[in-house]
Order: sequence, then C-alpha cells, then structure tokens
Amino acid sequence: MATAAKTVVDVCREDKEASHLLARVSRDEKDGALRELADRIDASAEPLLEANRADVEAARDEGLGEALIDRLTLTDARIREMARGVREIADLDDPVGEVVEGWTLQNGLEVEKKRVPIGVVAVVYEARPNVTVDAAALCLKSGNAAVLRGSSSAASSNAFLAGLIGEALSAGELPAASVSLLSGGGHEQLEELATQEGSVDLIIPRGGDGLKNALKAVAKVPVMYAAAGNCHVYVHEDADLEMAERVAYNAKVQRPGVCNAAETLLVHRNVAAALLPSLLGKLSDAGVELVGDERTREAAGSLPVEEAGEADWDTEYHGLKMAVGVVDSLGDAIGHINRHGTGHSDAIVTSSAEVGDDFTDGVDSAAVYVNASTRFTDGYEFGMGAEIGNSTQKLHARGPIGLRELTTTKYVVHGDGQIRE
Repeated sequence: MATAAKTVVDVCREDKEASHLLARVSRDEKDGALRELADRIDASAEPLLEANRADVEAARDEGLGEALIDRLTLTDARIREMARGVREIADLDDPVGEVVEGWTLQNGLEVEKKRVPIGVVAVVYEARPNVTVDAAALCLKSGNAAVLRGSSSAASSNAFLAGLIGEALSAGELPAASVSLLSGGGHEQLEELATQEGSVDLIIPRGGDGLKNALKAVAKVPVMYAAAGNCHVYVHEDADLEMAERVAYNAKVQRPGVCNAAETLLVHRNVAAALLPSLLGKLSDAGVELVGDERTREAAGSLPVEEAGEADWDTEYHGLKMAVGVVDSLGDAIGHINRHGTGHSDAIVTSSAEVGDDFTDGVDSAAVYVNASTRFTDGYEFGMGAEIGNSTQKLHARGPIGLRELTTTKYVVHGDGQIRE
C-alpha cells in the first residue's frame, strides 16, 4: 500500500508496475485476497466505527451539510454491507480473459477479441469511505491497479480501510502497490494525478460538479465521469395511483442524499387532482420541502408548496426537497426530462406496456425504469457486488461502473505462418 509520503509520480509509477503483474494473476489469487479483505472488515467493525466517528465529528464541527454527513457516516449495517459486497465481487465471474467474440479469416487466422484490464485506474471521490473498499475490490478483481484519492473529510476512515486492504494484499502475496491511497494533498495533488500520462490509464471522479469541473480543466488522462443525478419520476394518466405513491415516495425519501434519489416529480394533468393531495401530503409529513408549478400548487390545496423557479428543474438537491410539475402528455414528460435531467435514472409509473416502451425509448438516460423506484441504480442492487459510480457518458461505459466497465479489449490472433502478400 503506497503512503502519503511518496510523491504522486512515484505512487503512479509503482502502480503501473503492479498493474503488469496483476494482469496475469489468477482468479483464485484475486478472490482469495478479496475474501481476506472481507473477513478483516467484519473483524474490525469497532475500530473502524471509531475512526469514522472522528471524521463525522470533524465534519459537524466544520458545518458540513446533512446529506454529506449521511454519505460519510458508517454504521454496523453499512460495514456489513461493505464486506458482503466484497464477497459478492469475489463470487462473480472474472471478466479478464473473457472472449467477447471470435472468428476465423479466409487465410486461416483465428481472431479473438478478449477482455483485459485497463491498467491503472485512479478514483477520486468525496466523503464516502465505502468507495475506498468498493473501488479497491472492483479494480483488483478486474486486474487493475488502483490509485485512490479520498477527501479530507473521510481521512481517518479511509486510512483505516487502506490499512485493511494492504494487509489483505500482503496475505495474498499480491503487489503492495496494487492499491494505493493518496491523502493530504490539495488541488495541486489532484492536478498532478490528472496529468500522469503513461502511468495512469483512466480517472474516475465521484463527487459534485466542483470536482468534475476541476478535473475537466486540467486532465490529460482519460476521464470517466460518475455523474450527478437529477432524477425524475413521471406518473402517467393510466397509472395505478397507489403504486405511484409508493414509487415516488421511495425514490425521494428512502435516502435523499444519494445520486439516484428523485429530485423531480412529474404528473399527468388527468390524475393530478386525484394523486397530488395525498402524495404531497405524505412527502411534506416526511419533511420534504416542495416547490411546484402553478397547476401543482392549485392541486395541492392548503399544502405548503412554494413556487418553483427555473433553476429548480435543473437542481440536484441532495436532500429533502423536490420539484413537482404537471404535464399534458407523455411527450411533454419525456421532453422535460431530456431538457433538465442529467441522464442518470428516470422512472415512469404506467399500466400500459406500450407507454412504458415509449418512455424507455424516448428518455435519454443511463437507467430507465417502468413501475419501479430510481433508487435501484446501483452496482450492488444490479448484482455487480459494488460500483465505483454511475456513468452518464456514452463512450465505453454507461450506468453502474462495475467489473466489465473496468476492462478494455485486445485482439489475439493465432496463425500457422501466414504472411501478408
């Protein structure tokens, strides 16, 4: 495990050397190290919680918002889920060496397109200490070396987890530089990491627009953005209104500070009067601050709904606030989502398969749901064990960034002496 005392250049070079070794490590060796890590996480819950409490107390003293503090906080349940995710990654098929396709040419050459590791993956993230483990486990399983740079707000938690990762690597006799943690640096360190051409093959930032914009300004290394989520739930005129209430409420309230929580509710005009008084009342009782357009405020009656400004439709609140709008048609809902959304996760509630298909075809997002909450857009929920983030880009990977999204391909060609004339 690399230490903060080393320079960014040294850390990245060591990880590059480790990546060449990891590309040839067997599945059993990788899975053994992952299971060792999961066992160490389970066995270290109490000291990990103690380290995390120090981070949370410091965050509160600094006046950080509740949504960030929620993402920062570890609990017994979240630690168990972290360890369970590592074990699930170990149980998944190894993508390295998988033949995507193959064929034989007329001249007898046998061509195979195979999955191979990307190399060195740098992950830059804010607040969430679980990303330290998720990123390390996914990179290790996919044969990549990882350079991790967490935020200062999670310094104690990340350092403790990095120690457990280092112990698991040592127990599995894998290179110490397979996973390296950078800490203690500011913007200069981020800029240096983002310019390590030849050592770092990919950077994945997981955080707010500030982090992403900082990388966009300086990066020379390819970047896969784990994007923010301005997610929507649209209730069509033929929807089961009881289902619509459950889905919309869950999408907003179950954990409002995460990127797959819904920020906007759209309702067809024909069911606004029947749905909104009850649903908005439940959201308000849960502490959700509501803003809406004129028709929403009319349907809400005496419920507290402030007038929505133009910026409200474009905002990821990361908390208990929601914008609500009434639309005239499915097409209007799709148009609104494509204009204001971030291409993350959006849902429709409808009783019509045809309408559901029109919605999923029309909405340009990484994950589109019919009659289900947006809260399921998650590598763990999708059976990937974990994720590094959710990509809303369209090149290479889109949606949860799991094992296969951390691989590229190479062509392997076998012949028996063919030459080109």
